[in-house]
Amino acid sequence: QVQLVESGGGLVQAGASLRLSCLVSGRTFSSYAMAWFRQAPGKDREFVKAIKWSSNRIRYADSLKGRFTISRDNAKNTVYLQVNSLKPDDTAVYYCAAGPQLGTETYEYDYWGQGTQVTVSS
Repeated sequence: QVQLVESGGGLVQAGASLRLSCLVSGRTFSSYAMAWFRQAPGKDREFVKAIKWSSNRIRYADSLKGRFTISRDNAKNTVYLQVNSLKPDDTAVYYCAAGPQLGTETYEYDYWGQGTQVTVSS
């Protein structure tokens, strides 16, 4: 079984930066992709970025590529999401997910973390 645990969220002011972490434990798949999604209140879960464990291939949402950076550390079984210049509209629960391909849809991922809350105040 695979367990994903997100951390690094919090309450910050607009313009601040955060680095979110996703720790992976249990059975892992070297060919899998790791992704970040977010879900704001009253909205669908939104794809942010994804990266393959086995390469540096990255997939991203065009609207978010400027301020969001995904990276990984295979030795630490950790995936990161660096978020800069946070805006109030970035307020959401941020989820880590694992799946067999660099998909952009929630159904393409098999494992999910519990999410970490990011709240950005004006």
